[in-house]
Amino acid sequence: MKKVKFLFGAVLLFMVCFVTSCEKLSGCERCKNVTYENGLAISSSSETEYCGSDLIAKKAIPDITVGSLTTKVECR
Repeated sequence: MKKVKFLFGAVLLFMVCFVTSCEKLSGCERCKNVTYENGLAISSSSETEYCGSDLIAKKAIPDITVGSLTTKVECR
């Protein structure tokens, strides 16, 4: 019975470390939306810091083009 509790605790500890390490790998970046017209930047939003899964979701947003205007997410 003690071995089962120890094994359960070890697996739980490993899972906690694994989940938090994924968040740390992606780091944090500051992102903003920039609108271009024919390749020239005409406007941009203020920068906001994104970390972890929020950063991954923000970077996954595709470029949106309407006519000659293209809006992109740019992170640094």
